[in-house]
Amino acid sequence: MAPARAPRTDARVWLFDLDDTLHDAGTAAMPQLVEAMTDYVAEHVGVPPAEATALRRTYWAKYGATLLGLVRHHGVQPAHFLHHTHLLPGLEGRLHAHVADLHALARLPGRKYILTNAPLAYARRVLSSLGMQRLFDGLLSIEDMHMFGQLRPKPDARMLRRTAARLKVPPHRCTLVEDTLVHQKAACRVGMHTAWMQRWLGPRAGRHRPLRPAYVGRRIRGVHELLKPGR
Repeated sequence: MAPARAPRTDARVWLFDLDDTLHDAGTAAMPQLVEAMTDYVAEHVGVPPAEATALRRTYWAKYGATLLGLVRHHGVQPAHFLHHTHLLPGLEGRLHAHVADLHALARLPGRKYILTNAPLAYARRVLSSLGMQRLFDGLLSIEDMHMFGQLRPKPDARMLRRTAARLKVPPHRCTLVEDTLVHQKAACRVGMHTAWMQRWLGPRAGRHRPLRPAYVGRRIRGVHELLKPGR
Protein backbone atom coordinates (compact mmCIF):
# COMPACT_ATOMS: atom_id res chain seq x y z
CA MET A 1 0.00 0.00 0.00
CA ALA A 2 1.50 3.32 -1.03
CA PRO A 3 1.92 6.17 1.46
CA ALA A 4 -1.15 8.38 1.70
CA ARG A 5 0.92 11.55 1.56
CA ALA A 6 4.38 12.73 0.56
CA PRO A 7 6.97 11.38 3.01
CA ARG A 8 8.95 13.62 5.33
CA THR A 9 12.41 12.44 6.25
CA ASP A 10 12.29 14.37 9.56
CA ALA A 11 9.09 12.73 10.81
CA ARG A 12 8.97 9.71 13.10
CA VAL A 13 7.96 6.53 11.29
CA TRP A 14 6.20 3.89 13.37
CA LEU A 15 6.34 0.28 12.19
CA PHE A 16 3.67 -1.68 14.01
CA ASP A 17 3.50 -5.43 14.13
CA LEU A 18 -0.06 -6.76 13.99
CA ASP A 19 -0.65 -10.03 15.86
CA ASP A 20 -0.34 -9.73 19.65
CA THR A 21 0.76 -6.13 19.22
CA LEU A 22 -2.46 -4.44 18.10
CA HIS A 23 -4.90 -7.24 18.86
CA ASP A 24 -5.21 -10.42 20.90
CA ALA A 25 -4.11 -12.94 18.27
CA GLY A 26 -3.40 -15.54 20.93
CA THR A 27 -7.14 -15.90 21.39
CA ALA A 28 -8.50 -14.92 17.98
CA ALA A 29 -6.18 -16.60 15.49
CA MET A 30 -3.25 -18.56 16.89
CA PRO A 31 -5.00 -21.81 17.89
CA GLN A 32 -6.53 -22.12 14.41
CA LEU A 33 -3.30 -21.05 12.72
CA VAL A 34 -1.25 -23.63 14.56
CA GLU A 35 -3.74 -26.35 13.67
CA ALA A 36 -3.89 -25.25 10.02
CA MET A 37 -0.09 -25.12 9.71
CA THR A 38 0.32 -28.54 11.28
CA ASP A 39 -2.31 -30.00 8.92
CA TYR A 40 -0.58 -28.34 5.97
CA VAL A 41 2.81 -29.76 6.91
CA ALA A 42 1.33 -33.22 7.39
CA GLU A 43 -0.40 -33.16 4.01
CA HIS A 44 2.25 -31.52 1.84
CA VAL A 45 5.36 -33.01 3.42
CA GLY A 46 3.68 -36.38 3.88
CA VAL A 47 4.35 -37.02 7.55
CA PRO A 48 2.09 -38.02 10.47
CA PRO A 49 0.66 -35.27 12.73
CA ALA A 50 3.23 -35.70 15.51
CA GLU A 51 6.12 -35.32 13.07
CA ALA A 52 4.36 -32.39 11.39
CA THR A 53 4.12 -30.64 14.76
CA ALA A 54 7.82 -31.22 15.40
CA LEU A 55 8.76 -29.90 11.94
CA ARG A 56 6.59 -26.82 12.37
CA ARG A 57 8.28 -26.02 15.68
CA THR A 58 11.76 -26.75 14.35
CA TYR A 59 11.36 -24.47 11.34
CA TRP A 60 9.90 -21.72 13.52
CA ALA A 61 12.85 -21.90 15.90
CA LYS A 62 15.48 -22.12 13.16
CA TYR A 63 14.15 -19.64 10.59
CA GLY A 64 11.71 -17.45 12.51
CA ALA A 65 8.84 -18.70 10.34
CA THR A 66 7.54 -22.19 9.57
CA LEU A 67 7.03 -21.11 5.97
CA LEU A 68 10.75 -20.50 5.37
CA GLY A 69 11.62 -24.05 6.36
CA LEU A 70 8.93 -25.45 4.08
CA VAL A 71 10.14 -23.33 1.17
CA ARG A 72 13.81 -24.21 1.65
CA HIS A 73 13.45 -27.91 2.35
CA HIS A 74 10.22 -28.98 0.68
CA GLY A 75 9.67 -26.64 -2.26
CA VAL A 76 6.40 -25.24 -0.90
CA GLN A 77 5.03 -22.20 -2.72
CA PRO A 78 4.60 -19.33 -0.23
CA ALA A 79 1.31 -18.07 -1.68
CA HIS A 80 -0.23 -21.54 -1.48
CA PHE A 81 0.83 -22.00 2.15
CA LEU A 82 -0.30 -18.53 3.22
CA HIS A 83 -3.70 -18.87 1.58
CA HIS A 84 -4.55 -22.28 2.99
CA THR A 85 -3.30 -21.64 6.52
CA HIS A 86 -4.97 -18.23 6.93
CA LEU A 87 -8.52 -19.03 5.84
CA LEU A 88 -9.55 -18.95 9.53
CA PRO A 89 -13.36 -19.13 9.27
CA GLY A 90 -15.12 -17.00 11.86
CA LEU A 91 -12.01 -14.91 12.57
CA GLU A 92 -13.86 -11.59 12.61
CA GLY A 93 -16.10 -12.69 15.44
CA ARG A 94 -13.14 -13.51 17.68
CA LEU A 95 -11.03 -10.38 17.08
CA HIS A 96 -10.40 -8.14 20.04
CA ALA A 97 -8.34 -4.98 20.39
CA HIS A 98 -8.18 -2.34 23.12
CA VAL A 99 -10.23 0.79 22.50
CA ALA A 100 -7.54 2.94 24.15
CA ASP A 101 -5.06 1.78 21.51
CA LEU A 102 -7.35 2.97 18.70
CA HIS A 103 -7.64 6.43 20.26
CA ALA A 104 -3.88 6.59 20.85
CA LEU A 105 -3.09 5.55 17.27
CA ALA A 106 -5.23 8.39 15.98
CA ARG A 107 -3.27 10.86 18.13
CA LEU A 108 0.22 9.44 17.56
CA PRO A 109 2.27 11.91 15.49
CA GLY A 110 4.33 10.76 12.52
CA ARG A 111 3.73 8.20 9.80
CA LYS A 112 2.35 4.82 10.83
CA TYR A 113 2.69 1.53 8.95
CA ILE A 114 1.82 -2.07 9.62
CA LEU A 115 4.84 -4.36 9.19
CA THR A 116 3.67 -7.93 9.57
CA ASN A 117 4.84 -11.42 8.63
CA ALA A 118 1.19 -12.26 8.03
CA PRO A 119 -0.27 -12.33 4.50
CA LEU A 120 -1.98 -9.27 3.04
CA ALA A 121 -5.50 -10.72 2.93
CA TYR A 122 -5.37 -11.71 6.60
CA ALA A 123 -3.93 -8.35 7.69
CA ARG A 124 -6.65 -6.48 5.82
CA ARG A 125 -9.34 -8.63 7.45
CA VAL A 126 -7.98 -7.88 10.90
CA LEU A 127 -7.50 -4.15 10.38
CA SER A 128 -10.90 -3.71 8.74
CA SER A 129 -12.73 -5.65 11.44
CA LEU A 130 -11.02 -3.68 14.21
CA GLY A 131 -11.58 -0.31 12.53
CA MET A 132 -7.85 0.35 12.31
CA GLN A 133 -7.28 0.50 8.56
CA ARG A 134 -7.81 4.27 8.33
CA LEU A 135 -5.27 4.88 11.10
CA PHE A 136 -2.27 3.73 9.04
CA ASP A 137 -0.43 5.22 6.09
CA GLY A 138 0.37 1.83 4.65
CA LEU A 139 0.48 -1.92 5.11
CA LEU A 140 3.62 -3.99 4.48
CA SER A 141 2.86 -7.71 4.61
CA ILE A 142 4.97 -10.80 4.05
CA GLU A 143 4.33 -10.54 0.30
CA ASP A 144 6.38 -7.31 0.36
CA MET A 145 9.39 -9.02 1.95
CA HIS A 146 11.01 -10.63 -1.11
CA MET A 147 14.65 -9.72 -1.74
CA PHE A 148 16.95 -11.17 -4.38
CA GLY A 149 14.36 -13.77 -5.26
CA GLN A 150 13.98 -15.01 -1.69
CA LEU A 151 11.44 -14.42 1.04
CA ARG A 152 13.02 -12.50 3.93
CA PRO A 153 10.44 -11.75 6.63
CA LYS A 154 11.17 -10.37 10.08
CA PRO A 155 13.68 -10.62 11.70
CA ASP A 156 15.77 -10.29 8.52
CA ALA A 157 17.96 -7.20 8.98
CA ARG A 158 18.35 -6.59 5.24
CA MET A 159 14.60 -6.44 4.83
CA LEU A 160 14.33 -3.94 7.69
CA ARG A 161 16.94 -1.69 6.07
CA ARG A 162 15.12 -1.95 2.76
CA THR A 163 11.84 -1.07 4.45
CA ALA A 164 13.33 2.16 5.79
CA ALA A 165 14.76 2.98 2.37
CA ARG A 166 11.42 2.21 0.73
CA LEU A 167 9.72 4.65 3.10
CA LYS A 168 12.43 7.24 2.35
CA VAL A 169 13.52 7.58 5.95
CA PRO A 170 16.79 6.70 7.74
CA PRO A 171 16.52 3.74 10.13
CA HIS A 172 17.10 5.93 13.18
CA ARG A 173 13.81 7.70 12.42
CA CYS A 174 11.92 4.40 12.64
CA THR A 175 10.47 2.74 15.73
CA LEU A 176 9.46 -0.91 15.55
CA VAL A 177 6.57 -1.68 17.92
CA GLU A 178 6.54 -5.45 18.45
CA ASP A 179 5.73 -8.24 20.85
CA THR A 180 8.53 -10.47 19.50
CA LEU A 181 11.97 -9.81 20.98
CA VAL A 182 14.05 -11.41 18.21
CA HIS A 183 12.48 -8.96 15.74
CA GLN A 184 13.33 -6.07 18.03
CA LYS A 185 16.91 -7.24 18.30
CA ALA A 186 17.27 -7.16 14.51
CA ALA A 187 15.67 -3.71 14.32
CA CYS A 188 18.06 -2.34 16.92
CA ARG A 189 20.98 -3.80 14.99
CA VAL A 190 20.09 -1.76 11.90
CA GLY A 191 19.66 1.45 13.93
CA MET A 192 15.93 1.51 14.55
CA HIS A 193 14.32 2.35 17.87
CA THR A 194 12.23 -0.34 19.50
CA ALA A 195 9.17 -0.60 21.72
CA TRP A 196 8.24 -3.95 23.24
CA MET A 197 4.46 -4.27 23.36
CA GLN A 198 3.34 -6.48 26.24
CA ARG A 199 -0.42 -5.87 26.41
CA TRP A 200 -1.32 -9.24 24.88
CA LEU A 201 1.68 -11.33 25.95
CA GLY A 202 0.15 -12.58 29.19
CA PRO A 203 2.05 -15.55 30.66
CA ARG A 204 4.35 -15.62 27.62
CA ALA A 205 6.22 -12.62 29.02
CA GLY A 206 7.39 -14.92 31.80
CA ARG A 207 9.07 -13.97 35.02
CA HIS A 208 12.36 -15.41 33.75
CA ARG A 209 12.46 -13.13 30.72
CA PRO A 210 14.55 -9.95 31.20
CA LEU A 211 12.60 -6.87 32.22
CA ARG A 212 14.02 -4.91 29.31
CA PRO A 213 16.81 -6.30 27.14
CA ALA A 214 19.45 -3.78 26.05
CA TYR A 215 18.09 -3.73 22.49
CA VAL A 216 14.61 -2.74 23.66
CA GLY A 217 14.21 1.02 23.87
CA ARG A 218 10.86 1.01 25.64
CA ARG A 219 8.66 -1.57 27.33
CA ILE A 220 4.98 -0.68 26.94
CA ARG A 221 1.56 -2.14 27.69
CA GLY A 222 -0.42 0.14 25.39
CA VAL A 223 -0.04 2.44 22.40
CA HIS A 224 -0.87 5.45 24.59
CA GLU A 225 2.55 5.09 26.22
CA LEU A 226 4.15 6.01 22.91
CA LEU A 227 2.61 9.47 23.26
CA LYS A 228 4.91 10.12 26.21
CA PRO A 229 8.44 11.45 25.66
CA GLY A 230 10.96 8.71 25.05
CA ARG A 231 12.99 6.96 22.40
